[in-house]
Amino acid sequence: MVVREEVSRWLADHWDPALGLREWRALLADSGWGRPTWPRRWFGRGLTPADLDVVRAAFAAAGAVGVPSNTAVNLVAPTILEYGSDLLRSTLLRPMLIGDHTWTQLFSEPGSGSDLAGLTTRAERRGDRWIVNGQKVWNSGAESAERGLLLARTDWDAPKHRGITCFALDMSHPGVEVRPLRQMNGYATFAEVFLTDVEVSDTDVVGRVNDGWAVATATLVNERNLGAGAGALVAPWALDSPAGRCVREAAEEAARAAHHYRWYAQRYGRADLVATAHSADPHVRQAIARVVTLQHIAGWTAGRARANIRLGRDPGPEGSLAKLMTSELARASASAHAQLAGTGVMLGDTLTAEILLSVPAVSIAGGTDEIQRNILAERVLGLPRDPSSDARVPFRDTRRNPASGTS
Repeated sequence: MVVREEVSRWLADHWDPALGLREWRALLADSGWGRPTWPRRWFGRGLTPADLDVVRAAFAAAGAVGVPSNTAVNLVAPTILEYGSDLLRSTLLRPMLIGDHTWTQLFSEPGSGSDLAGLTTRAERRGDRWIVNGQKVWNSGAESAERGLLLARTDWDAPKHRGITCFALDMSHPGVEVRPLRQMNGYATFAEVFLTDVEVSDTDVVGRVNDGWAVATATLVNERNLGAGAGALVAPWALDSPAGRCVREAAEEAARAAHHYRWYAQRYGRADLVATAHSADPHVRQAIARVVTLQHIAGWTAGRARANIRLGRDPGPEGSLAKLMTSELARASASAHAQLAGTGVMLGDTLTAEILLSVPAVSIAGGTDEIQRNILAERVLGLPRDPSSDARVPFRDTRRNPASGTS
């Protein structure tokens, strides 16, 4: 009751649809209502996860705009909050909440996709700076990002999980080159990033030197929990909000993001279309029924995740379960679409063809299905880890993909 009264009173005093979007978000960031579960010192209000529903309801009732929902706020900010220095927290978090800085993840590499710890982009210390050389790939939004969360190898004599460091990279630095990647569905949402003698300050290290694997793991957990319902906006704005500059600019921002990721609905299989389809063929009807069943299971999994969040519990296996369910639902939906449309669907430029070409991405992005199964097997079921010959071997001596670099 206290939280509801407090947020409602603050909105009554401050929410003005005539404000510019950036001006409004600056108020949100400084008041702590943009991310109320963050510590008060770092642009939050120290509330519990159980209070979020109350805050969401108050913002929705007022028709108020929230903070951005993007890679910066949903993935990078929690990582900076947990592992960043006070300097990084004070300089990076507020621009994310306002929308001044967009971010990209610079994790995957051509020779180390699912085996992320096998990365070979290297950072060499020179005084109080690091010189970075290497290549990253499948970087969403890199062409327009101001910053990148970068993983690089900083100790080639340590085992592969222990010699990695995470950096907050300014994408405008000399030596950073971004090249769009054209996908088989015709879009170019991702990019590859080339790093040539890029200088990064020692103050931009996130976490401890050579302990970047822990930072990367936290970021990936946040990404997976988005699929389990953990990354919803704290303050969504209602579609029927009163007209005003702030709402209009937020709608324009959302439209730009939707255009850039306009094929994302297709990569999830468009189960919504399958669920309303009809067929006289009993085999096709079974395919439709399977999609509807998986939809319900996915919804229940997300519900459990939200319940855990409200109880203030640490993220559990729901993130990996949700990721697997998303992949399974997408594949089942694509199969049903193909059966409904027939074999000639690939001959034309149709929505179904776009779905079939987009769905494989969902089983790869954010950690492959195989990685998720390993996580569940080892960390939930307690099964033994796969035998590994490189757990104690210096990384320079481990066997690597021929596409990977060397020391």
